[in-house]
Amino acid sequence: MIVNKSIKEIIHGYRVKQFSPVEVFKEFVNQTKTLNPQLNALITINEEQGFQQAISSEKKVMAGEDLGVLEGIPISFKDNIDTKGILTTSGSPIHKNRIPERNAFVVNRLQEAGAINIGKNNMYEFAFGITSKNPFFGDIINPWNNGVTAGGSSGGSAAAVAANLCLGSIGTDTAGSIRVPSSCCGVVGLKPTRELINKQGITLLSPSLDHLGPIAQNVEDLALLLEAITKRSFIKNCMGDIRGMRIGVPKRYLRDKLDSLVEEYFIRALKALENLGANVIVIDLPITDDPRDIAHVIATSEVGYEHRDIIQSSLSQYSEGARQTFEKSKSISAHAYLEGLNKRAQWDQEISSLFEGIDILVTPTIPVPPTEIDVIEIELGGERESVNESLIRFTSLFNVTGHPALSIPCGLSDGSIPIGLQFIANHFREDLLIKTAYSYEQAYLLDFYAKRIDRIRNLKQKALI
Repeated sequence: MIVNKSIKEIIHGYRVKQFSPVEVFKEFVNQTKTLNPQLNALITINEEQGFQQAISSEKKVMAGEDLGVLEGIPISFKDNIDTKGILTTSGSPIHKNRIPERNAFVVNRLQEAGAINIGKNNMYEFAFGITSKNPFFGDIINPWNNGVTAGGSSGGSAAAVAANLCLGSIGTDTAGSIRVPSSCCGVVGLKPTRELINKQGITLLSPSLDHLGPIAQNVEDLALLLEAITKRSFIKNCMGDIRGMRIGVPKRYLRDKLDSLVEEYFIRALKALENLGANVIVIDLPITDDPRDIAHVIATSEVGYEHRDIIQSSLSQYSEGARQTFEKSKSISAHAYLEGLNKRAQWDQEISSLFEGIDILVTPTIPVPPTEIDVIEIELGGERESVNESLIRFTSLFNVTGHPALSIPCGLSDGSIPIGLQFIANHFREDLLIKTAYSYEQAYLLDFYAKRIDRIRNLKQKALI
């Protein structure tokens, strides 16, 4: 099936006239129409406009023209990313009729590379949360296990990629919203360096914490997406080995509250990296305060300002959780906000200095396996904690500092629940993240990917009965 092929394989298929962009687009639309009613990963299927894009790509293929990096490749966009002439709701009834007049920067970049927009992904309302719940457009369902969360707020993007509804998706990440759903859905997600991708045309939550990034089925596909967005070469990093690479593991801030299953897979991953020739080094993480506290102060302050106009006219249309956030926003003092910004500058410098002695930092992506959809609290380390707080424990720090971080699968529990691994690098060293993740993937994840294909094939067979 074409939907099981990688971006590289499909581009090659075009070049040798094995199949056409129109044929590929139709198969992905069929996959989406079959599975999206189960998964609720897309709010809008962009069939009409996407078909015209496919025809345009097909003309290039038939004429023997040079093909773009993503020529004829179906991708999707989180629904807070503006797409010209296409409904863009941000997962909220407040924007239920909003149709942008222009594309976001990232949409233009990907279309220049030949990508086809297959649709807009479901998400947590205005990206306010880290789970896959949405009371307005319905909850997003995890393709691996319909009883557990798909993560958020880019849950629709990760679920769509995991279910082969598209070959990549663009999400946003304020405290972990690309990496958490990527971990929950068993795909590869990258939060790049904060300044790497222009955020024009995004409905922001927190301007100074928000990041844009790609989600893909594998590392090579992710590198191609990033290459198309940035016009920098990243696919060249999908080769070679990581012998001699220095990989740091923080001894504090990690093991005090970690699920035993996640810890087991994390230890396996560290041994796997050592088997690949990397040097695993235990380090001190120079962070004494909880990064989540600083992230909350900054994000909560900024979101109230970002939404100030809508709050004036449409406050009652927001969910209860959003309204509570706005109340908190009004109570945060300028002193607390500026103190948070100062702490961020300090942490940025301290984390950056770590990379003088290591090349990559590694943690679990989330400290627990994906929780059941309706669970709001968990017990870990003898203490109860909200799911929202728990899921961002290892991710939010790098939104505060802006360092690039990548989530990749590292295992699958007996209950078909993916476990994720997070790699972090110094600013603008996405090349190291891709190189490390690719080496790990090629040695240890090909069987995992085969199981994902089997899972989606079974879902489709059930849907067709």
